[in-house]
Amino acid sequence: MNDAPAPRTILEYGLSSGNAGLVQLLGLCPLLAVSNNAVNALGLGLATLLALIATNTVVASIRRLTRRDVRIPAFVMVIAAVVTTIELSMRAFLPDLHAVLGLFVPLIVTNCAIMGRAEAFASRHDPARAALDGFAIGLGFLAVLLAIGLIRELFGAGTLFAGAGRMLHLPWLELTAIEHYRGFLLAILPPGAFIVLALLIALRNRWQARRAAASAHPMEAT
Repeated sequence: MNDAPAPRTILEYGLSSGNAGLVQLLGLCPLLAVSNNAVNALGLGLATLLALIATNTVVASIRRLTRRDVRIPAFVMVIAAVVTTIELSMRAFLPDLHAVLGLFVPLIVTNCAIMGRAEAFASRHDPARAALDGFAIGLGFLAVLLAIGLIRELFGAGTLFAGAGRMLHLPWLELTAIEHYRGFLLAILPPGAFIVLALLIALRNRWQARRAAASAHPMEAT
């Protein structure tokens, strides 16, 4: 397609200008609910990333076979099938992580970012670009989710990736950052998620404003 976006444009949109967590503010329910530590954030972020890649690829592959009047129900069925496969795989291979994440894994089906990309991008482009778009959007969502989880766990418990050995079979990830830390309860309570997300959005907006100012006045920036 002549109007197909370049791979670099797709990546930039998913990671920065169209970031699902910081710009579009989509999928905030799981993003805020399970981000009290890094392991939960990483697990749900990877599940969402896989769901976006698989869903976009399948939707792009069947886009010419799906009539317009049944397109949305078909997309929902694809998303539900992909998420169910991911949930069953997590239950089989990572049961401890599945037990902690619980309902939030099947709730990936209702993540607006997945349906939005299926409708806005995957249904209009080839499978390769659709898969790249799913990867970019998923990676951007994972980055925000993991950043929130890391910050909340560090300030809340003084650890990083606590429980990674039991839940992810990656014991080398576990780290005690602050010895004998008594913890900051607010960081791991629900309000802490809103505070950290707000700070990340503010930092991104500040960075964008400084970039815009530097572009407008290049001599002053140097």
